[in-house]
Amino acid sequence: MDDLVVERVLVAVEQVPRGRVVSYGDIAALVGIGPRQVGAVLATWGGNVTWWRVTNAAGDLPDHLLNTAFAHWAAEGITIKPSRRGCRIAAHRADLVAWARDYAKRSVALN
Repeated sequence: MDDLVVERVLVAVEQVPRGRVVSYGDIAALVGIGPRQVGAVLATWGGNVTWWRVTNAAGDLPDHLLNTAFAHWAAEGITIKPSRRGCRIAAHRADLVAWARDYAKRSVALN
């Protein structure tokens, strides 16, 4: 994976505000790659960013990440779905316009 793509994904994740979430697809659209590539970047290099603020379109995460995500979500006021597979993404989705603007300001140095 290209280092610049990795950096763009990680910067996008860092711009998601506390208490808000975005989907892999949201980041993919912002950065210009596919959602699965976003997942691959986070799985490999995402340990030092707020990865729990990125879910699939339904607000779900893989089983092995849920317990850690639950603790972060609780601290940030993000509510968990009754199924306990993820969070209530519709209630906590970031303002995508403001988020993209923050990303653009931060990513100028990456170009």
